[in-house]
Amino acid sequence: METYIGILIPFLGTALGSACVLFMGKGMNSKVQKSLAGFAAGVMVAASVWSLIIPSIDKAEHMGKWSFVPALVGVWLGVLFLLLLDHVIPHLHINTNELEGPKTNLKKTTTMVLAVALHNIPEGMAIGVVYAGLVAGDSSITAMGALALSIGIAIQNFPEGAIISLPLRAEGMSRKKACLYGVLSGIVEPIGALITIQFTGLIVPALPYLLCFAAGAMLYVVVEELIPEAVEGAHSHIGTLMFAAGFSVMMVLDVALG
Repeated sequence: METYIGILIPFLGTALGSACVLFMGKGMNSKVQKSLAGFAAGVMVAASVWSLIIPSIDKAEHMGKWSFVPALVGVWLGVLFLLLLDHVIPHLHINTNELEGPKTNLKKTTTMVLAVALHNIPEGMAIGVVYAGLVAGDSSITAMGALALSIGIAIQNFPEGAIISLPLRAEGMSRKKACLYGVLSGIVEPIGALITIQFTGLIVPALPYLLCFAAGAMLYVVVEELIPEAVEGAHSHIGTLMFAAGFSVMMVLDVALG
């Protein structure tokens, strides 16, 4: 039961963030958007380091001075995997009209949702890999550590949910529909986590690599999407400060609960 709760917690964060559109106006203040993007980026970077990369290196300590190898390989595979998805899935980032990926006749709102859904994939993988290790009885992964990762991703999913639903509302979509699209953008996380857990037997032997695969994918999202949103244009210091705040919150969660 604790596994299913842990998987659903991040999705709840997305749903609550998307629900902001039900109570707010059509537009999103640029300072608020920079704050949300910066905070989400900080959480994801801290989660990548404390919840994924460090445990990966710890699990490979039997390799001695080469214990960095699984982490290095995993991070690069994760980065290249997200780069591949960026090229094969049509998507439109917030605040731009330039479609990325293959040409398509999909509506603008659909491609915006696809962009967020695409970047939620590594978070679902991270949750799935960690809980797969927990289910398998891996001694390096604790229930509280897995819960800390779930809570941290849920915290950063809250602003991500708002970041997708509010611009959809600004495009003229109704509040309820914008909220629904925001919620749907996060459904890939629990689905991805459940699929990952189904392959627990295959995952555990490769856990050091897979932990950093998820970390690399998350770091790709941070640099490709969230940091530019947080610091471009005026008032970049707001995004920077909120990045530090998000990093601090996730670091404290992981150390205190892990």
